[in-house]
This record gives sequence, C-alpha cells and structure tokens, in this order.
Amino acid sequence: MITFQEFNVKTPKREVLINISDNINKIVRETGIKEGVCRIFIPHTTAGVTINENADPAVMKDIVNFLGKLIPKHSGFSHMEGNSDAHIKSSLIGPSIEILIHQGKLMLGTWQGIMFAEFDGPRNRKGYIQIQGD
Repeated sequence: MITFQEFNVKTPKREVLINISDNINKIVRETGIKEGVCRIFIPHTTAGVTINENADPAVMKDIVNFLGKLIPKHSGFSHMEGNSDAHIKSSLIGPSIEILIHQGKLMLGTWQGIMFAEFDGPRNRKGYIQIQGD
C-alpha cells in the first residue's frame, strides 16, 4: 500500500529548525502501516528537512547559528531577491529524507528527531509525505 499526504508548517522567524517528529509519527500511525518506509519531501527552494538531535533544543539553535556564520545573508550575492543565503542553506540541508517503519513506528534513534528547516521565513510552508508498506 502507498499513501500520500500533505502537511503544513507555520514558521515563526527567518531561520529556524522546527521539530515535526510528533506530526509525522501521528500520520504514520494513522495509516496503519506496520512495515515500510516514510518519505518526506519539502517543495521549497529556501527550506528543507533533516534528522538530528531532538533532546536538546540548543543543537537546533547551534545548527542555524553555524549556517548563518558559514553563509551570511549579506555576502554580495547576485540574486536580486536578497535570499541567496537561504537557497544555499536549503541545498546543504536537502529537500527530502527517508525513514524506515518497523512495527508501526519510525525507526529513529533515541536522540533523533525530524526537523523542518526554514531559511527564509516567517512563512506558511507545506511538505509531502509518502508512506509505503504493509
């Protein structure tokens, strides 16, 4: 069986990582799929999705802060919208991830969570989930 669903994320500021693990887990549970794979895709050029530590929110803050130092907003980019830094950060993080499903649960590690990465907010964003399995 394959299911497909859209989800929404409202981002509160220009650059932030938001833990969306609970929302994704809920969607997986509702499908009833016990064994399979969950694909998450973010259809935006200035946002992405990643998996990282969810126990200490300082990690998410550190990632955002380091990317800001690595790729500053005002670096003489040519793109006239003024958000080239957001495009580059999004490319580094990436638009999609896959997570295995076993016994109806996402196979994330003890400290892992799914993070929506916003680099050009605040905005109302969307993502897509495809869940495939039995």
